[in-house]
Amino acid sequence: MKFARTLLMSAAVALCATAAHAQYTGGTVKIGVMSDMSSLYADIGGPGSVLAAQMAAEDFDAAKHGMKVEVVSADHQNKPDVGSAIARKWFDQDGVDAIADVPTSSVALAVADVVKEKNKVFLISGAAIADLTGKACTPNNVHWTYDTWMLAHGTGTAIVKQGGTSWFFLTSDYAFGHALEADTAAVVKANGGQVLGAARHPLNTSDFSSFLLQAQASKAKVIGLANAGGDTINSIKQASEFGIVQGGQSLAALLIFLTDIHSLGLQTAHGLLFTTAWYWDLNDPSRAWAKKFAARHGGKYPTMGQAGVYAAVLHYLKAVSTLKSDADGKAVVDEMKKLPTDDPLFGKGTIRADGRTLHPAYLMEVKKPEESKGEWDLMKVRQTIPADQAFRPMNEGGCPLVKG
Repeated sequence: MKFARTLLMSAAVALCATAAHAQYTGGTVKIGVMSDMSSLYADIGGPGSVLAAQMAAEDFDAAKHGMKVEVVSADHQNKPDVGSAIARKWFDQDGVDAIADVPTSSVALAVADVVKEKNKVFLISGAAIADLTGKACTPNNVHWTYDTWMLAHGTGTAIVKQGGTSWFFLTSDYAFGHALEADTAAVVKANGGQVLGAARHPLNTSDFSSFLLQAQASKAKVIGLANAGGDTINSIKQASEFGIVQGGQSLAALLIFLTDIHSLGLQTAHGLLFTTAWYWDLNDPSRAWAKKFAARHGGKYPTMGQAGVYAAVLHYLKAVSTLKSDADGKAVVDEMKKLPTDDPLFGKGTIRADGRTLHPAYLMEVKKPEESKGEWDLMKVRQTIPADQAFRPMNEGGCPLVKG
């Protein structure tokens, strides 16, 4: 099978003779970054996620640990069957040991099945569905960056408390959108609000007019955007053209990225509240890393998804180095769970038994144009959500790996 637009990109980021006592498949630790390289999620993951993985391997200094590391990449085209086929080829023919990123939850769920079957490692950063650490968890998954539970509770709770008590959802019609809508609706209702309805749109929609008219007619105080990437950008732009905000309704961007806000511009996006797992301007280490990233990525600053790829790959390499083997994916993930996480972007943390990485999350507000001091100075922290509150309690997810 030929994979359209599969990137023939392969970067050997460290070369040395493998230590005699180490057991690395084919003598090399090989990481496959699978992402949307050319469509609506390309800016939030895509080539930037490949660069983030390469930077992690470089910063790990594989040669110092007696390892060789190679990063390869492919475009899953937002199609579960394509993602599964790429994963099988990588594992069966190309010697890939771990897959990273994978935005588009339906693709991630399909890839997770293949990873478990082949006993490899899945470093999830781009996919949001919380089922990956719930009923669909596996011993081979590590879900690093954000998920639908985090997004729903961070943003939904804040907006309801500010008076946004009636909601209508514009929802991307696949696993991620359904999960984000359901999680946010539960939060709205738990905080005394009500859900008046929802309109589900196809992935990568260009015309939101009919969906926005339904939202407008609902008279809901809040229109919750349970979508991402290009769909979020288009729905916000067209809502502005329809005069929805001027008419008294507000928008809740339930998943929005730095690059989305940059594309929208502060004149359109200012005042939006949303939840993120990371922002480049949080602290000195994040600022330093983001500037290095931007210098190699055409001036574009990193998203939280790309930061998650960097941190997850770095921690994976630490676990492989400790075991001195990449052969048993479950064993590597077990080691990742034993080792405390510690990296320049997310700081110190842990990985739970269900595969969820724990770190703080942040309720953010998009700045007004006059508040910004530069092209990528786009948001400010309204609230820090501690790691033990940012994600769903482990005993509520239904993960079969969790006892009791």
